[in-house]
Amino acid sequence: MTETTQTSRSARTTPVRTGELPASTSAPRTADSRKAKRKAALEWIAVHSLALAAALFFVLPFVFVFLTAVMSDDQALTRALWPKTWEWGNFGTVWDTPGFLTWWKNTLLYAGLGTVLAVGSSLPVAYALAKFRFRGRNVMMMVVIAAMMLPPQVVIVPMYLFWAKQMDLAGTLWPLIIPFAFGNAFTIFLLRQFLLTIPKEYTEAAKIDGCGEFRTLIRVVVPMCRPAIAASALFHFFYCWNDYFGPQIYASENPAAWTLSYGLESFKGAHQTDWNLTMAATVLVMAPVIAVFFFAQKAFVEGVTLTGVKG
Repeated sequence: MTETTQTSRSARTTPVRTGELPASTSAPRTADSRKAKRKAALEWIAVHSLALAAALFFVLPFVFVFLTAVMSDDQALTRALWPKTWEWGNFGTVWDTPGFLTWWKNTLLYAGLGTVLAVGSSLPVAYALAKFRFRGRNVMMMVVIAAMMLPPQVVIVPMYLFWAKQMDLAGTLWPLIIPFAFGNAFTIFLLRQFLLTIPKEYTEAAKIDGCGEFRTLIRVVVPMCRPAIAASALFHFFYCWNDYFGPQIYASENPAAWTLSYGLESFKGAHQTDWNLTMAATVLVMAPVIAVFFFAQKAFVEGVTLTGVKG
């Protein structure tokens, strides 16, 4: 009996070394860690494989257009995917095409001036819809949303009669630019969504300091909503740059008023078999838009993200 008691006491008083686990406990933990690592590796491969596939899906058409643009006349009509000789002179040939520089100037005028007018006129309207409390505000917002849903083809006939017959502006781009001075439904909606996220304490503090509504808008609101302004401006700039329907309706009868989108169609018709020149013209049309997006990508993404925070 005494020996049994001493044995049990010595077993209880024997110290357990740190880090030593029974074999039955360490084995399952090692197996679980291996499973977790294998699962994480498979998830990483799956996510990056999908991202790589999506990137190739979007990038490969641009690569094909660029490679075709620098091919020779003979090779552009074959199945070859890689140019044997890099014909950089194709871009110069396109640039020297009669009218191409005029198309560039007209597009810059249309996109640049139209963007400035649209954003400048839409910002006060969006500010009023977001911060003012007045009867009929929700009805006005519904009208703005309805205007966004209305296709331009629905009102093109009366608009064309007004600008061409009454204002005598057919054959110019002014029927497309002037209406932007009276606001744009999509721009108003986008800016209003962002302005709703700005706490009212900022505008109230500015009014307490003696600022009126216009000064509050310029000094307080505009610096705070630069991301939304940048996103709205980019959306509108891209729309005007790529617009084909408007110039076709109003400026088709005057080649001096053509834009790049409409002029590119004419260039394609004149060079049906010169695919390398057609692709070179396409690259010259796309390059400014791609460059603008990459330089303003941060502000664009931030503005689009924040405009959907509050409705």
